[in-house]
Amino acid sequence: MTTVRVPPNPVADQQFLADFTTMSGFGATPAGGVERQAGTAADGQTRQWLAQWLSTRGFRVAYDRIGNQFGLCELTPGAPYVLVGSHLDSQPRGGRFDGAYGVLAAAHAVGRLLRHYAAQPGGARVNLAVVNWFNEEGSRFKPSMQGSGVFTGKIDLDAALSTADTDGVTVRAALDALGMRGETDVFEAGSHHSPGGLSVCGYAEIHIEQGRELDKAGVRLGVVPATWAANKYEIAVVGAQAHTGATAIADRQDALLGAAKIVVALRDIADQHGEQLHTSCGQLTVYPNSPVVVAREVHMHLDLRSPDDELLAAADEQLRRACAEIEVAADVRIERRFAHTWKGHTYQPEGVALAEAAIDDLGLSHMQVLTRAGHDSTNMKDLVPTVMLFIPSVDGVSHAEAEYTHDADLTAGVDVLTEVVARMVESPR
Repeated sequence: MTTVRVPPNPVADQQFLADFTTMSGFGATPAGGVERQAGTAADGQTRQWLAQWLSTRGFRVAYDRIGNQFGLCELTPGAPYVLVGSHLDSQPRGGRFDGAYGVLAAAHAVGRLLRHYAAQPGGARVNLAVVNWFNEEGSRFKPSMQGSGVFTGKIDLDAALSTADTDGVTVRAALDALGMRGETDVFEAGSHHSPGGLSVCGYAEIHIEQGRELDKAGVRLGVVPATWAANKYEIAVVGAQAHTGATAIADRQDALLGAAKIVVALRDIADQHGEQLHTSCGQLTVYPNSPVVVAREVHMHLDLRSPDDELLAAADEQLRRACAEIEVAADVRIERRFAHTWKGHTYQPEGVALAEAAIDDLGLSHMQVLTRAGHDSTNMKDLVPTVMLFIPSVDGVSHAEAEYTHDADLTAGVDVLTEVVARMVESPR
């Protein structure tokens, strides 16, 4: 058995749970969830709390130009950093565990390691940083995974800062209102504008599963070997505005009818492929949205997801054909563009093996689970060696106030993350 660097500690576990309760109070909803969409006051309050938590424990807090928040700790001068984290922003009336658990777990794990290396100096070959990625959820500002997308060079910084919400508030304005937009970048990553020349050599993230595989199997930890591929689309269905009473049915170009047919077609496509394809319409905006007006235009946000890149491509073609048929049937025009896409890719097998060995040495059960959702690790794994871990979600509920994970699973996850990160910072590079 490999020696466990920082053995589980019941006192440390209780401190984590107390901090998690405090953090969950920011943007809390009456039904037990949170609402702190990216760049809102509630998001800012949570970020301020995290900044204070980090700074009082010896971290240097910094923000990059897209508002990613870092807690830096130098263990080996001049060496690169392993980043550990997730996101604090939520969906509207979302769950309190999604993303936020991973940020606090990272803070506690790194904090434990800082105390460990202070008592036993010389063990770490690299440095450590906690990260809270900006706008992972993509609910207020699209696309999702925006902060890590800019960080890895997959999303243009200026385009991201110019993205506006439905009220016309841009990312730049929202971050400036919070005072959390850096003038320069902290790390050399996708942007190469770090004045300090800090570099990244690895990334680790822990997250609730947001599915039911671990809960169903009664397994404590999930190790992620690969991610599902995804296509996200912005669709405009264009018809003609008309009177709901006076206009003959045969004369109508009802954009909402066309949109409704697309929603049904999406579900039909999913039903043809079973559990190998997920489809959805997550957002639909009707214009002019009057009770006595036939809709002239509908904007929709759709997504297709699959573990099979070829199946996803086939489903995309099915959607294209369905839209062509709907244009004729509903007498509308359908404009379609990709909003965000990523291929199904594997995480580094060395990281999977490292995580599984760490979990075994801690005596906990584990299994491999693909991630169907997008995470910041989806971007980071293409830049540096990355480890992605899951803990169970009760009944698989997520993006809802009823989202729940048991305390024992929360604390076990922190223990595992601590051990995984210790092995990452001590391994030869």
